[in-house]
This record gives sequence, structure tokens and C-alpha cells, in this order.
Amino acid sequence: MKILIVEDEQKTGDYLKQGLSEFGFSVDLARNGLDGLHLAKSDDYDLLILDVMLPELNGWQVLETLRRQGLQTPVLFLTAKDQVEDRVKGLELGADDYLVKPFAFSELVARVRTLLRRGKNQIESATLRVADLELDRLKHRVTRNGQRIELTAKEFSLLELFMRRQGEVLTRSLIASQVWDMNFDSDTNVIEVAVRRLRSKIDDAFEPKLIHTLRGMGYVMEVKEI
Repeated sequence: MKILIVEDEQKTGDYLKQGLSEFGFSVDLARNGLDGLHLAKSDDYDLLILDVMLPELNGWQVLETLRRQGLQTPVLFLTAKDQVEDRVKGLELGADDYLVKPFAFSELVARVRTLLRRGKNQIESATLRVADLELDRLKHRVTRNGQRIELTAKEFSLLELFMRRQGEVLTRSLIASQVWDMNFDSDTNVIEVAVRRLRSKIDDAFEPKLIHTLRGMGYVMEVKEI
């Protein structure tokens, strides 16, 4: 298993690299966000351990860029920030877990192993399923109740986001950043139009309905019990 650590504190970075190497992991270390982003994009890592407060680019910017470019490598945030809003921000940007400094190394190893197992299972599952809706990420194919559904590239990306995060409320700003690589502008209705078109293809002719609007909050994909 190959791990990338992005940590600017020299002692912490060296300690983590040595400790994880002794547990049998292959470990690379970057000292700033820019180098970390470059390494994460240029090599195939099983896990990123990412500090929040970094020079050049902070951890949030690194993570946002990676997710925007479609890299779904599991990310464990290391942060000295224990504010709820900081943790929420990281998770909304696509982090898989976080650990507040100072921490016990044994806890770090436990979380690393959990994320690696989870990441392996996600890679092995190329097909996403919600009710009778199926999305094959490798074949780029969508079916519902056995019927093939033709989607544009953006519609496919939007549907994949909904299915990967089934049951989560997705805000318009999150959808805009993940699918359109843009900041959300409240004056545009591109998100509403895109969701409406997707619904017309995967929901209008089928039951149960899967994409639901939560007024003032965003959208959620879930199978509602009758």
C-alpha cells in the first residue's frame, strides 16, 4: 500500500514517514501543498494524509483541486483545528476522515488501515446501485429497471455524485464545484436545469422517485419509504 504524507512540520512529517514505513507501508513525503498536489496527481497512491495548514496551497485547496479533477483517493486530514466548521468544511470538500493534533500514533494507524480497506472495497465495486438504478463507471453506462438510459457527460457525472453520496444533502455550491468546476452563482439556474433534466431521464417514467429537492438546502438521492 502506497501512502502520500503532505506535512510541513519537519519533525511530524519525518515521524509519520518513519512510523508508517515500519508498519510496512510505502511512504512519500511532501513539505508543502504545491508539491503534495503534484505528487498526488502524478502517482497512484492508496491514501493521502494531508495537513490543513500548509505553505503554497493549504490542505483544503489541495483536496478541492484533487476532487474537482476526479481523483477519489481516500484522504485523512491532520489538523490542529478542532472547530466544528473546520471539520465540516473538510468533509464537504471530500475528505474521508480527520484526526486532530496531537494524536496517538496507534490511532492514526488504525484509521489508516480502515480507510485503506474502505478504499479497496470502493475500487473493487465499479457499479453503483440505488434501488433499480445502476451506474457502471467503467463502461459509462446507466440502466434503470433493466432499461438503458442515455446521459450526457455532465449528467453522468451529476448522477455519479448523487449515487456515491446517497442519503447526503448536496448543496448547490457543492454540486457546482464537483461537477462544473465553478463557484456557485446564485443568479444562475444551471444546477436546477441540470437536475431537472436528469430527473426526466431517471425518475419521470419510474417508481420510486430517487432525486428529491429539499427547499432552501439542496438535493438528496434516497429511496423514501411509503
